[in-house]
Amino acid sequence: MDKVSSDCPYPGCFFCVMKEGNPSKRRASILKFFRELPAQDDDGQVLPISGLWNTAMAHPNDPEFIELGIFECMAALIWKGLKNRRWLSHDQNIYIPYYAAHIIGSYTMNMEEFAESAVHAGVIPPLVELLRGRLTWVEQRVAVRALGHLATYASTFPAVASHGEILELSIQLATSSLEIVYSHFYQYVDRRLSYHCDLLTRGMGGVEMESRKAEEWASQLQCWSLQLINCFAFKPELLSTICKPEFLIKLPGMWGGLVNENSPAGIGLLRTICHHKFGRGPVAACPGIIESLCNIARSSDDWQYMAIDCLLWLLQDLSTCHKRLSVVFLKRLALCYPHKCLRWEDIQQLMDCKRLRTYSNVIDKAVPALVDLAEITTLGDHKKLGDSIVNVLQEFIQSQGTGRNAPSSRTKELIEELLSSRQRLKWEKSMPKDDLHIKQAAALVVKLEGNSLFSSGNIAGAASKYSEALALCPVRSKKERVVLYSNRAQCYLLLQEPLAAISDATRALCLHNPLNRHAKSLWRRAQAYDMLGLAKESLLDAILFINECSQSNDPDLSLRQNKVPDYAERLVKKQMRAAWLFREAAIKHGGVHCEGDADLKHGYNVQLVDDEP
Repeated sequence: MDKVSSDCPYPGCFFCVMKEGNPSKRRASILKFFRELPAQDDDGQVLPISGLWNTAMAHPNDPEFIELGIFECMAALIWKGLKNRRWLSHDQNIYIPYYAAHIIGSYTMNMEEFAESAVHAGVIPPLVELLRGRLTWVEQRVAVRALGHLATYASTFPAVASHGEILELSIQLATSSLEIVYSHFYQYVDRRLSYHCDLLTRGMGGVEMESRKAEEWASQLQCWSLQLINCFAFKPELLSTICKPEFLIKLPGMWGGLVNENSPAGIGLLRTICHHKFGRGPVAACPGIIESLCNIARSSDDWQYMAIDCLLWLLQDLSTCHKRLSVVFLKRLALCYPHKCLRWEDIQQLMDCKRLRTYSNVIDKAVPALVDLAEITTLGDHKKLGDSIVNVLQEFIQSQGTGRNAPSSRTKELIEELLSSRQRLKWEKSMPKDDLHIKQAAALVVKLEGNSLFSSGNIAGAASKYSEALALCPVRSKKERVVLYSNRAQCYLLLQEPLAAISDATRALCLHNPLNRHAKSLWRRAQAYDMLGLAKESLLDAILFINECSQSNDPDLSLRQNKVPDYAERLVKKQMRAAWLFREAAIKHGGVHCEGDADLKHGYNVQLVDDEP
């Protein structure tokens, strides 16, 4: 291409081409530029590529460059970087494959017709090579992003799926991405590749900024890998590849961290898997997943509705609601007794064993969580979610199995209590107002008795009084019930019963308007989660508690001089360490010393019980 401007140091400069005033000449010059660029070895090629990257990020729906061959050009540049290491190491060409893959991803993120053009241009094979790790994790990140966009569309998914290794590679990357970024970049400051540092910070920060951005990019690498797997999970015939116990059991822990809260991450993939009958079986066979789904469903996680959906689907499926024994557990059992061959008759006998029957039961694990959530009204776009929960539980109790398939007596009791509460609500609608006021007054008297017992140190007695007040209090008196549940949660904390505290705090948060915003219940549940070692759930509640304090008119809660309470700050710091994205990788590679994790003493007396709603 001829030089356009005598002031430009580079022949055929793309920026000079873009200044051409004649639209026809400009298009012809751009077309020629895209065709000739991959064959050129001139210095300064990264400048136009970075310019194209900026354009693609700012105007991803503009068709001009698509029509003129940008996808063919970017695919050729990636191939050149993969095959010609001499060229790749010259000047600043090391940046080019990264920018090229990023450009492909940006132009295919919104427009299906652009994605079709990209597939026809042959972008998938070079992206797969980057996904394999032929260069570094930085290029893997943008490759999985681009392939994720291509897999989203019905017209281009078959082309992605035809490369069978993409799914396996994505599963490997989702599992190992955090360790890869930690060990290849984060851990050793003095060994960081300079072009990685430049891409992460754009020259706008030092080591601390690089580390912070590396954490963000690692989270994106994992979340985008999960998004790509999610596209495959919509195809039932591919679920057998995804639903392997060693991968499934890790999914609830893939949450993206606070640096990527906009991604549903592992819970999003689990929801897609549970939507299929073929996926629900493997999920139900892993007790750890059911427990994690219950924890997410009860928490203030933005994606709690996805966990609720999963639990409801598992309960509605007769083949999974009574699932009792983990396939993983059976394998471990066989390893423990290698001298004895376990026949199917032996396995059935084991499944009838009382000890194993309580080891994993979807019904008995899921129902307590769903009962706690049954008074949710609206959660995001989900309207009348509590009614849906009640309907499912009611249908379940009406069609419950017998013998080995029967739920535990405690599970039946919880459902019956819930249905009785709904019946009470119906009766209250026809009850005279005077009678309701009498019930409210009686509940108030008992609550005050509970407060008095609490103040005198009789915590068990106070909890009993709050239970009595809840039985008296009208179901429609939501504000009063919020206080009673929250007060009883505080008692359970002091009695070292964290599961009961979580249950009551969750019920209070579901009753509160707005949902999940009752400050004292958030703090009490945060402490209960901490007692159980559930760092993520505790962290989310503690952060929300601080946010609520900043907006509260309650003198006990308002932040004096905008200062976060010391007890809340200590808990947040502790859980930030425990839930740190790189924690497992750092422990594995000797980069974490757990000093300071014990510096938070249980300050459960910080919050007194409430006298008023």
